[in-house]
Amino acid sequence: MIAFLDWLNGLLWGIPLIALMLVAGTYFTVRSGFFQFRHFGWIMSHTVGTMFKKEESVSSDKKLISPFEAICTAVGGTVGFGNIAGVATAVAAGGPGAVFWMWLTASLGLILKQVEVTLGCYYRGTNEKGEKYGGPTYYMQKGLGEEKHWGNKWKILAVIFGIGIFSTFFVTSSNLTASEVVAGAFQFKELNLFGLRIEGEIVVGAFLCATTYAITSGGIKGVASLFSKLVPLMSIAYILMGIMIVAVNFGQVPAAISMIFQSAFTGTAAIGGFAGAAVAKIVQTGMARSVYSNEAGWGTSPMIHSSADTIHPIEQGLWGSFEVFFDTFVVCSITALSVILSGTWIDGTTGGALALSAFAKSFGTVGSILLAIIMVIFTVTTSGGWFTYYLAILEHINMKETTFSKILIKIFYMIRSLPGLLWTIYLVKTQNTGFIWTVVDITSAIPTFVNVFVILLLSNKYFQLLKDYKARYMGIGQVNKNMVLFYEDRPEAKEE
Repeated sequence: MIAFLDWLNGLLWGIPLIALMLVAGTYFTVRSGFFQFRHFGWIMSHTVGTMFKKEESVSSDKKLISPFEAICTAVGGTVGFGNIAGVATAVAAGGPGAVFWMWLTASLGLILKQVEVTLGCYYRGTNEKGEKYGGPTYYMQKGLGEEKHWGNKWKILAVIFGIGIFSTFFVTSSNLTASEVVAGAFQFKELNLFGLRIEGEIVVGAFLCATTYAITSGGIKGVASLFSKLVPLMSIAYILMGIMIVAVNFGQVPAAISMIFQSAFTGTAAIGGFAGAAVAKIVQTGMARSVYSNEAGWGTSPMIHSSADTIHPIEQGLWGSFEVFFDTFVVCSITALSVILSGTWIDGTTGGALALSAFAKSFGTVGSILLAIIMVIFTVTTSGGWFTYYLAILEHINMKETTFSKILIKIFYMIRSLPGLLWTIYLVKTQNTGFIWTVVDITSAIPTFVNVFVILLLSNKYFQLLKDYKARYMGIGQVNKNMVLFYEDRPEAKEE
């Protein structure tokens, strides 16, 4: 079974998907006039530059969330498991060169996520309660099914995409990494309860499971409100710790960066217990971890961004670009440099244990405890963020509120964080922790393949909206007063 999954992982993250990602990213970059690079300042000023404006932080519409709440929820879903354990594992498996391919993929991901978030907002739908939901399945239905007259053929892609997303239910909600880090930091090996020996990781995992249940009890609005306060704090704490590690080892930073660029094209020579990595492995590892970390092209973030109170789909799309920048170029880079500078990546350690050893080497026990606390928050926010993604897909099924769809959502609410605990128990008992990253790569590849293919098919709509946005707000070109900014606002839609 494991051999088959390894083979499937190599196939999915082989030339076809890598080529599709590079072609799609290059296509949107070139046709948009290198928008994510030429107008990077505009993107930053209209995202992070607006964070302290009241109208951005709280939506006036109680059935929508604010752009800031949307980005905090999306960042909560992306920043966490992949940024710490994933990046550390990428460096251990592919060497420092994997970081270069993470950066390159993220450079194209800046525009890819902007495109998918824009399309998600444009094609979003409203349920019977007046709440707005969107995402890939929505723009498949309306963009392909209705505008391009695919009939019901869009459902084939939607089902494949949905299966891919829900197959991550066990992985993204897994709290094994945080459980390992917390148990290791506090040297909590086991708990004896009524004569029953329970591993420390499982006890911590049960706590995280219960916490996730609590924070998701308020639905998307509740998660978004909490994350708008929690995510900035956790991000700042982690960034400060990373900056301190870089500062302590400042003299070694140029050599570390040089190693990243050199080994990206030449492979990594054997050092200590590290066996070395071929260039193909480095490319595959770097790109896979980049997609898993920032989720550009995966189709996840549009599901929460589509519920935002935004004046223009592109305006929300800018937050998608910021999300990739912050996730990969800031948080992932800090993890990568911390691990490389510590030198612990060459001793065979991977995942959360590798990140823990890197922080412990620089800060001792205090560093381990601080990382453990941050990892708890990261894990809970990741699970909470993904809760909103699953709910968006289920709400699409539930648009007409059938008995089946209502039961489906009730079951989901009942078990929403339980798979993470079960997955943790399995991995602790089997000690097959490396297996999780094979599953992670497979579950991210399937929906990414479908979603990137679909946004390419709908690319003209994105470019129409981009042209309109540039004319309306950036003074580039003339405004088309007949341009419809949201699919639901079409004249024919109002007549239906």
